[in-house]
Amino acid sequence: MYGAFKQHLHGELGAIRQAGLYKHERQLTTPQGAHVGINAGTEVLNLCANNYLGLAQHPEVNAAARAGLEEWGYGLASVRFICGTQSLHKQLEQRLTDFLGTEDTILYPSCFDANGGLFETLLGAEDAVISDELNHASIIDGVRLCKARRYRYRNNDMADLEAQLKAADRDGARFKLVTTDGVFSMDGYIARLDEICDLAERFDALVHFDDCHATGFLGKGGRGTHEYRGCMDRIDITTGTLGKALGGASGGYTSGKREIVELLRQRSRPYLFSNTVAPPVVAGALKAIELAAESRELRERLTENTAFFREGLERLGFELLPGEHPIVPVMLHDAGLAARFAEEMLKEGVYVIAFSYPVVPQGRARIRTQMSAALSRHDLEFALAAFGRVKERLGL
Repeated sequence: MYGAFKQHLHGELGAIRQAGLYKHERQLTTPQGAHVGINAGTEVLNLCANNYLGLAQHPEVNAAARAGLEEWGYGLASVRFICGTQSLHKQLEQRLTDFLGTEDTILYPSCFDANGGLFETLLGAEDAVISDELNHASIIDGVRLCKARRYRYRNNDMADLEAQLKAADRDGARFKLVTTDGVFSMDGYIARLDEICDLAERFDALVHFDDCHATGFLGKGGRGTHEYRGCMDRIDITTGTLGKALGGASGGYTSGKREIVELLRQRSRPYLFSNTVAPPVVAGALKAIELAAESRELRERLTENTAFFREGLERLGFELLPGEHPIVPVMLHDAGLAARFAEEMLKEGVYVIAFSYPVVPQGRARIRTQMSAALSRHDLEFALAAFGRVKERLGL
């Protein structure tokens, strides 16, 4: 019975390998950090984690997680509405609400689940969702689950967004929701969220943004894209993660208007049918938010590292996508070349990953580097020297 399907799968996997798109998972033999051990038995400099503030192994976060384990247990073995809500979870939801400047927050096992449970709950067939073309896969999949009419606008293109809002009005949409990444994860571009809010107010639309790659460090107080763009009081919904800057473990959330969150608690399927976020993760995240909110030094170090590394790569003659975000994409365009570049960098003691289709468009392959407050100036100088040697070795 499985034989024919097995042959089909072999063919699919072979095609992926032949195209140079097969994703090999390197094994880490150490905890996450600026330096990690890999299965070859060597230590390498890590430039591809979402550990923006360096909190993934911060001693205070680890201590809080251990204390959470001792006080609250390993897991709840239940969903939230049955017997899976502890006062600890309510503390984290309130802390996120205060930090993000919203009215209420609901926790999910991941931000993928938060986005997956958002649109179907809020929108019906008579509504419209207008989505940026470069939105994360979790937004795309979440939109697919709902019955609303779908419109797509060119990345960060306000004229095209306006055109799509007009089209939704012409089609008789009852409610309209604009959805965008706060920061586009492959490019490091920051959404023009203030201008999106301007258009939303003109066309009486709701605004949602996914802020996974901004919460904790973008903006004056690290609150995210809505703070960075000066529109904290104008957005309706934000989704985000605890798995990047805020401790790097797992868990996600939706935060926004009180009535929206209340309805999600009643009808959002990933929330209703998924186990509660584990207590040690919740306890660690509470400490991570405290550190992110209070430690301007971490944000400043991240900003300085980003500027230094960008300038160094530009001096070496690399093509970078413009921006100031800690995501620093080094454009190589060819998928095979990007894969070879990443392997050569590993030989130099620097861990980077090549990104190619379907994660990015055809012909837009790259090495996506990510800065962290945990990286020292010596680390960055070491990485730049390695980039220079590999560039010369590959004749670029």
